Amino acid sequence: MAKLLIINGPNLNLLGQRETKIYGHTSLDELNQALAHLCLDNNHQLESYQSNSESSIIDTIHLAKDKIDFIIINPAAYTHTSIAIRDALLGVSIPFIEVHLSNTAAREAFRKISYLSDIALGTISGFGTHSYYLALDAAFNYLKSAKN
Repeated sequence: MAKLLIINGPNLNLLGQRETKIYGHTSLDELNQALAHLCLDNNHQLESYQSNSESSIIDTIHLAKDKIDFIIINPAAYTHTSIAIRDALLGVSIPFIEVHLSNTAAREAFRKISYLSDIALGTISGFGTHSYYLALDAAFNYLKSAKN
């Protein structure tokens, strides 16, 4: 059984309420519960974390070292600004996937820059909450192949 961690960045606590045309109607709690069940169905454990604070996200990444096998992170606006989150992910050497609800490449110019995508195993964006399911599927496949 692998341990996975989903980290959600700023404003994702408002998922389901905020800009629903872009982000949809599913709340973060609903999404986390569904993803946790999917992990259990696949014999894995899932922890979920959300913070609007960059330092709290960095602390959570640091605490994951030697405890978490895989990270899925939606850094939200920190995608475009946080070298510190990048350095934290490099420092713990935990494989991760970057996730976004919207297609950031089709939005404002500043959203096309990611400080994480070049060090991530992959980036999934533009599929709403389904982006997380795609990331979990990729994580399961990665963990399975890493075992062999």
